[in-house]
Amino acid sequence: MTRYPINFVVSFAQIFVIVFMMIIAMSLFFGEGSGGMSGGFGGIIMFGFILFMFLSDTLWTIGYNIRWEQVQGTLESLYLSPASKFASLVSRVSISLVWTGLNCVAALIFVSYVAGELPYNNLGLAFYILVFSLSGTFGMGFAFAAFTMVARESANLAANALQFVFMGLCAMFFPFSVLPDTVLWVSRLIPLSYCVDAFRSTLMGYPEGYPELLPIGTELVIVTMFGLAMPVVGYGLYKIAEKRVRIKGTLGEY
Repeated sequence: MTRYPINFVVSFAQIFVIVFMMIIAMSLFFGEGSGGMSGGFGGIIMFGFILFMFLSDTLWTIGYNIRWEQVQGTLESLYLSPASKFASLVSRVSISLVWTGLNCVAALIFVSYVAGELPYNNLGLAFYILVFSLSGTFGMGFAFAAFTMVARESANLAANALQFVFMGLCAMFFPFSVLPDTVLWVSRLIPLSYCVDAFRSTLMGYPEGYPELLPIGTELVIVTMFGLAMPVVGYGLYKIAEKRVRIKGTLGEY
């Protein structure tokens, strides 16, 4: 990343631009006494934004990067070497954890100085939810990496579409209560929805009506199971896709 300094700076600076645009857009809907971004609505937006950042980065860094290596011709060379394929896949998680984590912290600090303090309650439990949410999200990245091996060029469009589908269905920037009943029914089938609901409700101190989907105890069980099971499922799908493309001889195809 540091070998391309302009990309390095832009990838960090764009977070401030995105957050500033969100503050300007949301300020249009804040009335007197609402508390602005420092109110409950600000917590809904920003804490959902954190999980969206990790989801988006996971799809591209873990999932689509497999496709990018296929295009560059390095993926086939990797499979001809004795290097650990599992380590190659898991190592991509470090970018999401370190770089995206720093971006998220910077975004929260920026909002605190520009628009007011956000609520930070139950930090220990919120950290637990975040860890298992990220574990499940990385498992989704492994599953998407399997898809990119099979779909190849169509994976680019899929990555773009999925991040916005999850953004809407998992209500990452707004309450679940504004979703139509049919859409809300679909949201309840997605484990990531409970991660979003539990994470921001916990940090907001469980105001009236939160969490919205299920009691917090039930959501914690779902989040934990998601964080434990999804990496195993995702890597299993990746191994199946890997075996398929190696047998078909399409591992190095553009």
